[in-house]
Amino acid sequence: MKTKIWVGAILLLFVFYLVAAFGSAARFITAEEPIAKVIGVAALVIPLIGAWILIREVLFGSRTQKMASILESEGLLPEDNLPRTPSGRIIKASADEDFVQYKEEVEANEASWKSWHRLALAYDAAGDRRRARESMRTAIGLYQQGLK
Repeated sequence: MKTKIWVGAILLLFVFYLVAAFGSAARFITAEEPIAKVIGVAALVIPLIGAWILIREVLFGSRTQKMASILESEGLLPEDNLPRTPSGRIIKASADEDFVQYKEEVEANEASWKSWHRLALAYDAAGDRRRARESMRTAIGLYQQGLK
């Protein structure tokens, strides 16, 4: 719940920023100088790119959370029981050992979003954020195909 409040606050701040940016962009675009018009267009494009990135990340997070809730209700969400250092970081060797079972699960059933979701969590525990996101995107795609 706390995370949702923070996301909501960030979204509200971003909407305020967009309104201010679009107002500034409109003033630049209506100016007579050509360089001001270019700045105005840039002031429109850059916030739109930021909005697209923010929307994409919020959708990624909400879809991931929905899938995790399904796995948890079915008792299929992996337990967070890997050993940790005193600072709280997962011990990489343990995460790497644990990873193997999830990789094999995906290899045995590549069409299962549940397997891909668990593999993404294993990648994340092992510290490989890039592959974790790729695997989670695959899980989301498979999940959405199953809804159609």
